[in-house]
Amino acid sequence: MWANQVSESNADEDSTCRSMIERIDTALPDVFELRPKIFSDERGFFIETYHQARFRELGIKENFVQDNHSSSVRGTLRGLHYQLRHPQAKLCRVIEGKVLDVTADIRVGSPHFGKWASVVLSAELKNQIYIPVGFAHGYLVLTDEVHFLYKCSDFYDPEDQRGISWDDPDLNISWGIASPLLSQKDMKNPRLSQIAAKDLPQYSRK
Repeated sequence: MWANQVSESNADEDSTCRSMIERIDTALPDVFELRPKIFSDERGFFIETYHQARFRELGIKENFVQDNHSSSVRGTLRGLHYQLRHPQAKLCRVIEGKVLDVTADIRVGSPHFGKWASVVLSAELKNQIYIPVGFAHGYLVLTDEVHFLYKCSDFYDPEDQRGISWDDPDLNISWGIASPLLSQKDMKNPRLSQIAAKDLPQYSRK
């Protein structure tokens, strides 16, 4: 009887998790989009943007330690960025505007090394993307202005910030823009093939 009660309780929790947020897989295993259930009426709306227990059910095990908020204008491209000594899993969303969010697998030894996936994040959809450690990340602003929020599983270390060229021909990412607005630092990012294996994340089989 007790075992049946536990089973029913777990089933209820799984059902609640699925009803509050939907997981949508991308072309890269372990990188996925999250779409929340939106509760709206004449007053406005309510969504649940983070719930540790429910997100763990969906495969997000990290404890996030830092929240960041950036604002950018149309045509800005930030990335592709990664940290090596302090790798960061990220949970990203947009509260104003729309971006093309891109993730590339740069883990040495990964069967998906050099592959990428993209998701359009928007304030309208209120969706998120989850990016595990070991991936490079960037986004392109598609609207006049965007406010981009993201959680990180480790603290940002400016000395550990690394990057890969946004237009690396080997990655061949379909950004849909020829001349984005870039930071001076991102303009100098090398191609993936120019980075030594020791300076890239390593793939470990789970």
